[in-house]
Amino acid sequence: MHNFLKKVRASARKNPQRIVFPEGTKSRILQATEEIVEKSLAHPILIGNEKTIKANARKLKLKIDWKQVRIEDPLKSDLTKPYAKEFYEVRKKKGLTQRQATKILKSPEGINYFGTMMVHMDDADGMVSGTTFPTADTIRPALQIIKTEERFHRVSGIFFMVLEKRLLLFADAAITIEPDAHGLFDIAKDTAKTAKTFGIEPRVAFLSFSTKGSAKHPRIDKVQRAVKMLKYKCPDLIVDGELQVDAALVPEVANRKCPKSPIKGNANVLIFPSLESANISYKFVERLAGARAVGPLLQGLKKPVNDLSRGCSYKDIVSVTAFTSCQAQGICEDCAP
Repeated sequence: MHNFLKKVRASARKNPQRIVFPEGTKSRILQATEEIVEKSLAHPILIGNEKTIKANARKLKLKIDWKQVRIEDPLKSDLTKPYAKEFYEVRKKKGLTQRQATKILKSPEGINYFGTMMVHMDDADGMVSGTTFPTADTIRPALQIIKTEERFHRVSGIFFMVLEKRLLLFADAAITIEPDAHGLFDIAKDTAKTAKTFGIEPRVAFLSFSTKGSAKHPRIDKVQRAVKMLKYKCPDLIVDGELQVDAALVPEVANRKCPKSPIKGNANVLIFPSLESANISYKFVERLAGARAVGPLLQGLKKPVNDLSRGCSYKDIVSVTAFTSCQAQGICEDCAP
């Protein structure tokens, strides 16, 4: 199944996109940049002071082809002034002043805003950030500036869990703590769309501690409502729930517990009832089953902005960059596992 990761990288190389990294001075970003340039996965844009960026790269003994890297310093960039003007226009109804907009974009704390503005103004095709920021600091500028595909739409985060013989998508493992039925519906619809973007035919299982009414509880009712909504809105999708995880993933168990399920124990998109369950599960599978976890990739935004786990390695950053490049391209038919 690691072949899937190779296919994603190959697709990224065919049409590398401009990906901005707000944390351009950080060691892991610079290590990732060396490999991204070497393997032509994207056209990197690093935000930060050029002298600092290059000095840090020298300390790490990196051999980065700087001709292939764009560097933007918000304190010196010709882009800062027009960005501040547009940022003000986008947020003035929320009380932001022109002066505040400029101050934010020039501040060290505002680098995610500067990166987001690059994507918003089509000077970059996607953004990857989060090695030193919590998820909220990465997603907030995107919600304020790029915004969601539809009004009132939820943004969610997924992980591609790449096992030796299986590929699974876990959602929402990053954003919404306790989604209601409409939230679960949005998460499932977007995750199915993401799967199709990467050439995967989605088989969506809504998970619970109950299988097809084997228990009664308001938490189960919520999941059942979400299943009905998705089946109604997306009748062509293969979807079922509520299912216990063994009924979703093991054909023999599914045959006993839910023999009429269209999933038949072969789900590849797992929709968890809460952030708590999803986040714990992806870390369990990553650490104990040896899965390669790629993500979180954010869903529901108009343009690709992706978060990084603060515990990520530079190799993880390279992988997320390749996925971001593919997201910016659109449908990745060559990625099908």
